Amino acid sequence: MIQKTFDTKPKQETAVLVAVQEQGIRDEVLKEYTDELSFLAETCGVAVVKTFTQKLTKIHPRSYVGEGKLEEIVAYVNSENIDIVIFDDELSPSQIRNLEHDIKCKILDRSNLILDIFAKHAKTAQAKTQVELAQNQYLLPRLTRMWSHLQKQKGGVGMRGPGEREIETDRRNIRSRISLLKEKLDNIEKIAANQRKNRQEEKRVALVGYTNVGKSTIMNLISKSDVLAENKLFATLDSTVRKVYLDGFQFLLSDTVGFIRKLPHQLVECFKSTLDEVREADILLHVVDVSHPNFEEQVNVVDQTLVEIGAINKPTIIIFNKIDLLLETDELSKEEQLNNLKNTWMAKAHSPMIFISAIEKENIDKLKQFLTQLIKKL
Repeated sequence: MIQKTFDTKPKQETAVLVAVQEQGIRDEVLKEYTDELSFLAETCGVAVVKTFTQKLTKIHPRSYVGEGKLEEIVAYVNSENIDIVIFDDELSPSQIRNLEHDIKCKILDRSNLILDIFAKHAKTAQAKTQVELAQNQYLLPRLTRMWSHLQKQKGGVGMRGPGEREIETDRRNIRSRISLLKEKLDNIEKIAANQRKNRQEEKRVALVGYTNVGKSTIMNLISKSDVLAENKLFATLDSTVRKVYLDGFQFLLSDTVGFIRKLPHQLVECFKSTLDEVREADILLHVVDVSHPNFEEQVNVVDQTLVEIGAINKPTIIIFNKIDLLLETDELSKEEQLNNLKNTWMAKAHSPMIFISAIEKENIDKLKQFLTQLIKKL
C-alpha cells in the first residue's frame, strides 16, 4: 500500500509591488526604490512576482494610483491569485480601506513591511518593546478598517451597530498598551543610560550606515567577535558593544541599527534611545556600500538621520566597503572606477576615508591604523 505524504510547510505568500514615480524622480532612481522594496518583501519571506509603476504629478489621495492602473492591478491579482499588494509609501487609513475594498486582498505599505521585519529581528527586551510600541502607534489610527464589517450603514435610532463600540474598546486597549510600553521603555533606557555612564572614561566608536552595508562584518573584523552578519535588511537591531584593543589603545566599539529611506517615523522615535550609542560616541565609522548604484543617496539618508539625533559633527572615518563587488564596465576598469571615486570624494568630503572589502579582508589593517591614529588624537 502506497503511503500518501503531505507537505506541511506553510505556502510562501506571493506579492506584487506598486510604486508611484512622482515629478523629479528619474527612472533609474525609481528602479532602485522598487528593488529595495522587493528586498524588504524577500526579507519578510514573501515572493515578489510583479512590479507596477505609474508616473503621477502626486500620489492619488483615494487609491494611491490612478483608476486605470488600479483596474490593471485588480485584474492581475485576480488572475494570478496574488496574496498581498505592497505599496512603496505609507498609506493613510482611508487609502488602505479603499484599496482593500477594490483589490480584495491583503494590503501592506512600506512602513508596515519595515515594522514586520523589525518585529522578526528584535531579540532583546529593549528592541522588542521599541518595536511593539511603534506597531501600536502605527495601528491606532488604522483600526477602523479592522471592523468595517460591523460599521453602521446609516444614521437613525436603533441603527448604531456594535462596530463602533468594538473600535472604541480596541482604541482604549491600544492607548493603555502604548502607555505601559512607554513606561517600560523609560525604565530600560534608565538602565542603559547608567551602563553608558559607567563606561564614560573609555573612548567610544560607533558604526553607522545604511542597512545591509556590512557594518556587522566590519565589527567582527575589528573586535574579533561574532556579531550576526547576514545579507538581509535590519539583521542588527540591538546596539552591540565590544571592548577592543588596538596597538595598546583600548576603546568600546558599538554596532547599531541600519538606516533606510522612508523609515517609519514611529520607529525613528522609538529607536532614538538605541541610537544614544551613536549620539554619545567619540568617533563615527560611516560605512558605505560603494558597489551600490545609488550609494550617494544612502549617504544622504544616513547624514539626515545623524542630524535628527544630534550626532552629525563628530570625528568620522568614511569606510567605502564592498570594493570587491565593483564591476568592470566597457568604459572603465575597476581600478579606474576606484580612482575616480577617491578623487571625487576626497575633494568634497572633510573626513578621512578608506576603501575596503570586509568579506575579502582587503585594507582592514589600514582601517585599523586610521582608527588608532584618530583615537591617539583624542
